Amino acid sequence: MPHLTVEYSSNLAGFPKAEVLQALNQALTASPEIQNESDLKTRLVALDNFEIGTAPASRAFVHAQLRLLSGRTPDAKKDLGERIAGVLRRLTPRPAGLMVQLSVEMVDMDRASYVKEKL
Repeated sequence: MPHLTVEYSSNLAGFPKAEVLQALNQALTASPEIQNESDLKTRLVALDNFEIGTAPASRAFVHAQLRLLSGRTPDAKKDLGERIAGVLRRLTPRPAGLMVQLSVEMVDMDRASYVKEKL
């Protein structure tokens, strides 16, 4: 915990994967909500099969989902979401003629049933 998954449409040519991963982890571990930097697991998933809406327009998306153990305040979640959005706003390519949608979602994980071990 926490788990950050960033999905993006594969038509975002030049998506800077290594830079995005590093910037996201730096932004999130700078938050007092992330007490141990080694607890943060971040991954990027490029999606080849997607459709956005119904109009035949050139569209792309980036969607981040941060899964956290339950108990965080709304303000803490908002701060974490803004940290993620700020990195993605800055680093997501904006190819000419392509409308890019950005979204960030915070998801509470049930603290009582979550299992984590170091092997």
